[in-house]
Amino acid sequence: MRTGSSLSLVGLTRRFGAKAPAVNDLSLDVASGELLALIGASGSGKTTTLRMVAGYERPDAGKILLEGRDITALPPERRSFGMVFQHYALFPHLSVGDNVAFGLEARGVKRRERRARTERALENVGLGGAADRQVQSLSGGEQQRVAVARALIIEPPVLLLDEPLSNLDPTLRTTMREELRSTLQGRGVTVLFVTHDQEDAFAVADRVALLRHGRLLQVGRPEELYDRPASREVAEFIGRSVLVPATYDGSAATITLGGVARRVAATASAAVEGSRDVLAVLRPDALALVPAGAPESWPGVVTSRRFAGASLAFRVKVESGVELEVYGTQRSVREGDRVAVAIAREPVAVV
Repeated sequence: MRTGSSLSLVGLTRRFGAKAPAVNDLSLDVASGELLALIGASGSGKTTTLRMVAGYERPDAGKILLEGRDITALPPERRSFGMVFQHYALFPHLSVGDNVAFGLEARGVKRRERRARTERALENVGLGGAADRQVQSLSGGEQQRVAVARALIIEPPVLLLDEPLSNLDPTLRTTMREELRSTLQGRGVTVLFVTHDQEDAFAVADRVALLRHGRLLQVGRPEELYDRPASREVAEFIGRSVLVPATYDGSAATITLGGVARRVAATASAAVEGSRDVLAVLRPDALALVPAGAPESWPGVVTSRRFAGASLAFRVKVESGVELEVYGTQRSVREGDRVAVAIAREPVAVV
């Protein structure tokens, strides 16, 4: 199979009537063989972007480049992209093998070659020997693998995924994230992956692009968006956090809660440089629950406690009235207990 092709979106804009643009001047590069996820809330423009890349929507402005070649005006069938839909769109009246081979048959590939390539494609997704099974007999995870095999068998320059994990139960979804990333990495295909689920995006993608109201807020590796958000909007959308006022001197932030000041190393985006008054992004995993009276901590009271398997999530109201969320393992701590919260990991992001 060929390796993937580079994809560039240059100033893409799409309007529907007199409303604000669904996608507004979006520019984004996807490197050859890269897995990039588009995430955002409902109405952020991620699905419209995917449809423009696929050729189902025509942009009002901007270009789509494949290996530097302008394909904006090409219809979907001439782009030869693979696509996996949210509901997989498998043909219920066809066998698994016929579903996978459908794209080859449409391209005039002879029967013997179709059968050989179908068997290889099914083996690559862990369904070797399943060609004669009926689609209705497959589990949700198996149907997803068939959809991926069907999309990959035509050797697409780009694979488009539209919420491919959303119909799976939580346990299967976790497993399929790992299998999907492994399969796609092994094939070297370029992938544009749309999802509203951050965990899906973080588990599958090399980089993540966050959209809001049709605009790109930030693109980078998952840990970059989590640890170094470019704006308040990114910090509030990615992961869990509490944003509290702080002062910033260019390298450290001073956070004062309930009259207790704590100076910590801080990282800031370019937009923050030169600012003194900022918001510190306090993530639950960057905080620690410590005994009341511990040095360099904020005293407070546990207002809620949620069991989460290996850890617990505590809500602690500190003396300023701010409620912080903290992950810990102290199973003896209960609601109403007096505790304290300390910074457990630096630097802290400021926005």
